Amino acid sequence: MPNHSHTHSKQQAWIIDVNMGYGHSRAAYALKDLSKGQVISANDYDGIPEEDMKLWNESRKIYEAISRMKPIPVIGNYLFEALDYWQQIEKFYPRRDLSKPNIQVRQIFQMIKKGLGKHLIEQLSENPLPFVTTFFIPAFFAEYYNYPGDIWCVTTDADISRAWAPMDPKRSRIKYLASNGRVVERLKLYGVPAENIFATGFPLPKELIGGPNSKILKDLLTHRLCNLDPNGIFHNRYADILKAKLGAARCKTESAAHPLTVTYSVGGAGAQRALGVKIMKSLKAKIARHEIRLNLMAGFRKDAIDYYRSAAIKLGLENELGTWINVPEHESRASYFSDYNQVLKTTDILWTKPSEMSFYCGLGIALIMAPPIGSQEEFNRIWVGYVGGGVPMNDPRYTDEWLEDWIESGGVARMAYNGYIEAPTHGTYRIEDLVLGRKSEIQPLPLIV
Repeated sequence: MPNHSHTHSKQQAWIIDVNMGYGHSRAAYALKDLSKGQVISANDYDGIPEEDMKLWNESRKIYEAISRMKPIPVIGNYLFEALDYWQQIEKFYPRRDLSKPNIQVRQIFQMIKKGLGKHLIEQLSENPLPFVTTFFIPAFFAEYYNYPGDIWCVTTDADISRAWAPMDPKRSRIKYLASNGRVVERLKLYGVPAENIFATGFPLPKELIGGPNSKILKDLLTHRLCNLDPNGIFHNRYADILKAKLGAARCKTESAAHPLTVTYSVGGAGAQRALGVKIMKSLKAKIARHEIRLNLMAGFRKDAIDYYRSAAIKLGLENELGTWINVPEHESRASYFSDYNQVLKTTDILWTKPSEMSFYCGLGIALIMAPPIGSQEEFNRIWVGYVGGGVPMNDPRYTDEWLEDWIESGGVARMAYNGYIEAPTHGTYRIEDLVLGRKSEIQPLPLIV
């Protein structure tokens, strides 16, 4: 818990996450300027009551264990489907009243009534700055225990389950910062008043955007499109549009800003890490010839980092470690998010399961999607396809073949550009403006569902 005497005069809001996986923490990290770099994890802060910590830890361990077991034939799928059913997202059509609380919401409020979250809210109520959380349960804490400031809840997927809305949404004062148009409409079905819903987009890292005019993003995208369109097919077809949106063409193969770079990202639970080895094995020859660089983002997990470095050595790529194969190690979760953003500056293709990283196509980074884990990721996958920012992966054993074909045809460049044009980019700026009550320079987000 922060020291109030040192932070009150500096902070503009409390930023709250839960450090279960990376999705909610990644969103909170992008909003850190509101809290002068401080993010409070509702399930892991200084002074958290032992009983609260126990409840949080049990739920996290169950989720991570089942997520890692999902690849196991039969039993893995069975266990995960049971968990996923508990948090499933109902079909959107036909539109109907979905405001009745489900079993998950009822169970959450049973724990809150027993005192879960009370200590956190009492501490933060001493200085009632705007309360901004990237997970729904802390928002429920704040409302239940009468937090005296504004309560904002940032959504982190392209569609959300009924668990994101409280027991009585129509009377709730929680204000939602919606990641896309589908979430706006979904919250209305859950009974949340329209005046409490704001379409902002997912909060993406400001250091990869560069302000309302997207100066940094446009420069990074220009270099990326050069790498992704070696034959100029995409550039020739859309020359006028690219010049209008990004400026005069700057592609010079002999002076490329960075090598063609693929980044494979593993989720917080460590599921799908074996896929990274398959990708590395298929791209082995291209890596050895220095035709492609591979980043393996294993997160804040030492076992996964060691796993990838050992695999590279076994494949005979030991000399490429640290240069053409990067497996970064991080000092903390915060440094992981910071390092990740630096890696993305020179990433052309992001290969990841359709988690919260789906929204990163809005940065003009082409997405290759690993199989989804959970119903919310299935909706994210559909949404990415809808905006044209990425495609499901092909057989990873033949990555070197199909990925080269996609790049040579200009198709991956098209995905990168589509994501930049169609997906929300300025969510962080919109959220900051709303929370601070100031007029925004950013144009309103169109209702793309």
